[in-house]
This record gives sequence, C-alpha cells and structure tokens, in this order.
Amino acid sequence: MGIHANTVARAYAELEEAGVLVCHRGQGSFIRATGEDERIAAEREARLQAIVGRATLEALSLGYSADQVEAAFALRLAKWRDAMQTSPIQAAPALLPPDVIAVVGSHDLSLDLLAGKLRQRTPPTRMTSSHVGSLGGLIALARGEAHVAGCHLLDEETGEYNLPYVKRLLPGQGIVLVNLVHRIQGLMLPRGNPKGVSGLSDLARDGVTFVNRQRGSGTRVLLDYRLRQAGMDPLDIKGYEHEETTHLGVATAVSGGVADVGLGILAAARAMELDFVPLWQERYDLAIPRSYYDAPLLQPLLDTIRGEAFRRLVHELGGYDISATGQVVGETGLNR
Repeated sequence: MGIHANTVARAYAELEEAGVLVCHRGQGSFIRATGEDERIAAEREARLQAIVGRATLEALSLGYSADQVEAAFALRLAKWRDAMQTSPIQAAPALLPPDVIAVVGSHDLSLDLLAGKLRQRTPPTRMTSSHVGSLGGLIALARGEAHVAGCHLLDEETGEYNLPYVKRLLPGQGIVLVNLVHRIQGLMLPRGNPKGVSGLSDLARDGVTFVNRQRGSGTRVLLDYRLRQAGMDPLDIKGYEHEETTHLGVATAVSGGVADVGLGILAAARAMELDFVPLWQERYDLAIPRSYYDAPLLQPLLDTIRGEAFRRLVHELGGYDISATGQVVGETGLNR
C-alpha cells in the first residue's frame, strides 16, 4: 500500500500489549471483554481510539487516502491472524451462534476486508474463516460444516473454474457460485530478484529454493496443472514439499529468506514488499448452498460484496479485477 509497515505495526503492538485485542484461531480479532465496570471499559475504549487515531492521522498526514489506510490496517491484521492461526479448525454451523457466518476454504486477503466490513454494519455481523484450501472448503460444505466455501479450482478438462468441482463433490445439491474477485497469480520474489527468476521453468534451476502451497489448495492445483503442461517434474523443484497454508505464509517464507520464490497473489507480495512476476489470472468464487444463499444470515455478506465500499477497498490491495464481484457465475441443482 506504500504505508511504512512501522506505522501500522506500532498501533497493533500497542493493542496487543494493552490486551485490547483477542485473536481466536480462525475467528478474527475482537475487543477483549473481561468484566470491567463501565468506567474502566470506557477508558479502554478511549485508549483504543487514541492508538488507532494516532496511526491513522500519521498516515493521512503523509498523503495517503482513507481507503489506503483502511486497506493497510486490514493487511496488517491479516498477517497477524495468519501468524496466530496454527491449525485450520472450524466448527460446524450448528455449533456456531446463529449470527456467525462460517467461511471455509481457500485463503484470500479480500476475506479479511469482508470480515471487517461486516463488523462495521449495524447491527454487526460476525464472520469466521478457516484456511483449509479450496478442496477442503467444498468438502466442508458437503459435510455441513460451513455456510460458504472460498474456491479457485481450475478443471483441466474443461478449463472452467469451480463449477465442475462443485458438481463432482456436491452432486445433486443446490449450490450458487458468487464471484468474489478475479486475481493475479504469479511468482513472489525477494526485492531485486537476486536469483533472476522470470518464469515457471526457473523453479527447477540449481540453487533456487521454492515454497509451495498445501495439497488441496487451488494454488497447488493450478501449479501442478501448469507443471504438467510444461512437462516439468515436481521432484526437480527444490522445496516443492515445503508447504504453507496461506498466500501470506508463502510471502513470509520468501521475505524471511527461507525460500527464493513462491507462488501466490500480487496482494500478498505487495503486503510483504516483494517483487512479483505475474503468470495467470484466476477466478475466486464463494460457493454457497442454496438454502443459505436465500437465508437472512447471508444477506449482509452478499450486500457487502456487492457494495461500492468493499469493491473500492479490494481494488486498493492491488492485483484484483472486481468487474464481476458479487455476480452469480454458476449454479447447480436449480430445482428448489
């Protein structure tokens, strides 16, 4: 976003030190409720506003727009949640409060923006997310363990995204595919690209170490498909078995020198100030059972992603095409 990492990092360090924020694995960040009386609660709220206000004013004074500041805060929170999330645990909808939307599946930074926008609604809507990969998300839907699955699965036979997988994994079920974003996938590299990586073939070069996404993720499915197209053997790629569960995890590995290159989205590369070689554009959809799509619980989510404010924030992240955001791009089991 162009905002120095320390500007936002200082704010969140103070929040964490003060005990103002609590992070529940896969459930986002919440204001800590510890039973203080109203006076103490008011003081804590004032302190929170002051912390966030200082960071916001500093960024605005440097010429950044309000949208850029909000997107930068969302990215910082996404990186913090990613570090806190040690395992993809997700409760079934029946075990969740009735006002919590459970999203399971592929990781995307726009989901963090979406969760933030839902919390800002009146009344607030809570959304949890677990990053188990696109296939894991659809399997969770099949098991009744989620309201929504995020997916970006390219079918090799048809060249179509998501719908063929939905038909195979959820046969006969009414599923609505709503586009969230089209996004750019590419190679994330250290600043200056010291190994001179320019394309997929360079992954098999001597001296180049790769970091991969986990099996079942849409990014992994896409990579394996492209490797087969290029006639490349994954065993020739050093680090192919090194797996991360999110785009930010891959970006962090590259930024920290653990790997020379990783496959991921442009927004994650920008968040970690990495170089980026674009390779392909892909479609990222939300798969929603018809019963939930028509239910009141999900209307705030659908309204939000179709709203201009959310679309503007996603655009600020970079690397996204929002022209189809919120549109129904596929359906199965049309008999209601």
